[in-house]
Amino acid sequence: MNTQLILNYLTELSDHNEREWYHVHKAEQKEANAEFELLLQELILRIGAFDGSILHNQPKDLTFKMVRDTRFSHDKSPYNPAFRAHISSKGKLPVPGGYYLMIKPGNGSFLGGGLFADMFKDATAMVRNFIAANGREWEELIQAPDFQTLFTVQGTALKNVPAGFDKEHPQASYLKFKSWYLEYPVSDEEILAGEAFAGQAVKIFKAMKPFNDYLNRALEGFSMPSR
Repeated sequence: MNTQLILNYLTELSDHNEREWYHVHKAEQKEANAEFELLLQELILRIGAFDGSILHNQPKDLTFKMVRDTRFSHDKSPYNPAFRAHISSKGKLPVPGGYYLMIKPGNGSFLGGGLFADMFKDATAMVRNFIAANGREWEELIQAPDFQTLFTVQGTALKNVPAGFDKEHPQASYLKFKSWYLEYPVSDEEILAGEAFAGQAVKIFKAMKPFNDYLNRALEGFSMPSR
């Protein structure tokens, strides 16, 4: 895959974030997107070696649109100059948690995992209850030396422990969270390595898998809200 072509296109879009420029350069967008899908296909195959649940995915079904909803934003730029994808057993849906990739020039790229779902109150409640009941396993997971070397659990959080939970609970700080996710930053230089970057990404995703597995056990039975 040609990751240079991906970064070049996204850099140009960032510099010319206008509908007219985007449509004039639609051919370049298709070429860059094709390279991104090649990268995703490589990741699917390599991740599949330790997580076979994602092997059925097709790259084109895992990506997100670049068009931004600017109705309630002060930033009226029409496009998000980034290629994004989520690879899980149910494709790009936020539940179950899987393996997230964002390529954004200017060192805005990262590899992600866990639950990004502030808007899904039922999912948040399920994870809180699971952590409250399985706190020792949670601590063993996030205190593991390899985990601490690579990751910090992130997520928006309430100021106080939510009602129904002991304020003195050993995992009280994590019960405040509404999402629980990991982000591993990736530089432009690392992405330009192409095949080597794919290998690096798979190693990071493999290290994220126990975290995903824990959250996905908590989310068993969750159904996405109907639109």
